Amino acid sequence: MKALVYLGPGQKAVQERVKPSIQFPTDAIVKITKTTICGTDLHILKGDVATCAPGTILGHEGVGIIEEIGSSVGNFKIGDRVLISCITACGKCGYCRRQMYSHCINGGWILGNTIDGTQAEYVRIPYAETSLYPIPKGEDEEALVMLSDILPTGFECGVLNGKISPGSNVAIVGSGPIGLSALLSAQFYSPAKIIMIDLDDNRLEMAKKFGATHVINSSDGKTAQKLMEITNNIGVDTAIEAVGIGATFQICQDIIAPGGTIANIGVHGKPVDLHLETLWSKNISITTRLVDTSSTPMLLDVVVAKKIEPKNLITHHFKFDEILKAYETFGNAAKTNALKVIISN
Repeated sequence: MKALVYLGPGQKAVQERVKPSIQFPTDAIVKITKTTICGTDLHILKGDVATCAPGTILGHEGVGIIEEIGSSVGNFKIGDRVLISCITACGKCGYCRRQMYSHCINGGWILGNTIDGTQAEYVRIPYAETSLYPIPKGEDEEALVMLSDILPTGFECGVLNGKISPGSNVAIVGSGPIGLSALLSAQFYSPAKIIMIDLDDNRLEMAKKFGATHVINSSDGKTAQKLMEITNNIGVDTAIEAVGIGATFQICQDIIAPGGTIANIGVHGKPVDLHLETLWSKNISITTRLVDTSSTPMLLDVVVAKKIEPKNLITHHFKFDEILKAYETFGNAAKTNALKVIISN
C-alpha cells in the first residue's frame, strides 16, 4: 500500500508499505476512504514532537470501511463505515475510567505519532471497540472527518476548559481550523462577544461567517488596545490560544480579564514566557489539555442534526496520489487560503 511517511525533521515521502494486519484480538484494519492533514502533522515535520520516530506513517484523522476485525471486537463487522478517533482508548485503565482517554495507559494519541497513522490506504486501529464510531447511514463523510480531531479539540480544550458561559466575552487567538472549531462550538453556550484574532484577513472573514461578533488583525501589534476598546477596558473572560507560539500566548495574557481563564490548545514546540509579575493578582486560571474525544458522541449527534456545519471548514480536495501537493497547500495557508484539506483514496 502507499503511505505518507515521516523521515525526520523537514522530511517526508510517499512510500510503498506492507498492508497492516491484526496484531491483537482488539484490533481492526480500516480501509481509509478520506483523511486530512492536521497542524500537529506540521509540528511533527518541524521536529516539535519527539515521540514520533522517523519511519512513522503520519495522520490521525479519517473515515473508512472495516476490512478485518480481531476476535474480541464485537460491536463492529466487516464492511461497516466508521469514524476514526484521533485518540485510542482501551476503555479499561484508570485514565479511561475518568474519561481522560488522551492519557490511556495503552493508547492515547498514538496514531501517526508512536504507531502508523491514517495517511495511507489502510490503518490498524487498536482497541477498535472504543476507538471507532459507526457512521450513520447517508451522512456526509467529509464533514465527519472534522470529528476525528479538530471539532472535539476546539470544544474540549478551548470551550470546556475555557469555561465559556452565557453572556461571557471570549477571544480566540488563531483563526485556523482549530480556532474556527472552537468558534463553532463556543456558540453552544451563547457568549455575548466572540472576538477572533489572526494575521490573515481571509481567515478573519471566514470567522465572521462562522459567527464571530468581532475580528482583530494582530499584524500591527495593537491587539490588546483594540480588544480593550471592544470590551470597555475589561478584557475577556476566556482567551483561547489556538496557534502554539509565544506571541499568541502573550496576547492571551495581555487580554485576559480578572477572574478569567486562558485555555491553551496550541502545540508549543518552544518555551513561552509566563508573566506572573502582572498576572499573579488577577485570579486567572491557565488550562492545558490534549483532546480526550469524550465529546465525540455528542458532537456526532449535533452534526447529524445539522446544528453546526463543520464541512464549511473544508477548502481543498485531493486524491491520495496528490498528498504531497496537499501538504504544500496546507502548509502555505496564507497564500492558498487553505483551512482543512480532504484527501480521498
